[in-house]
Amino acid sequence: MEFCPKCKSLMIYQGDKLVCRKCGYEKEADDSEELVIKVERNKEDVPVIEGENLKTLPTTKAICPACGHNEAFWWLRQLRAADESEVRFFRCTKCGKTWREYD
Repeated sequence: MEFCPKCKSLMIYQGDKLVCRKCGYEKEADDSEELVIKVERNKEDVPVIEGENLKTLPTTKAICPACGHNEAFWWLRQLRAADESEVRFFRCTKCGKTWREYD
C-alpha cells in the first residue's frame, strides 16, 4: 500500500504503475513489493454440516418442505453482518433435505 506524495491519497495499481485517483500522480511500481489480491466469497456458498457429526445435533419439530416429515436436526450460522441475526439451518431426519430460515 502506498500513498500519493502530493495529496496523501491511496494509490492504486494500473498495469505496471501506481496512480493516484485524486490528483493523477503516477509512479512506476516497485517490483519488490508484494501485491495481495482479496477474493470475496460468493454469498450463495453456504457452509453445511456433513458426515457423522449430524447425529449429535439437536432435533426440533419442523415440517420438511420435501417430504412433510415433522422432525429435523437444526444448527445456527452467522452468515450476514454481525449486527444481524443468525440463520437457522434444518435437515430432515427422514429424507436429509436441508433448508434455512431467516428472521
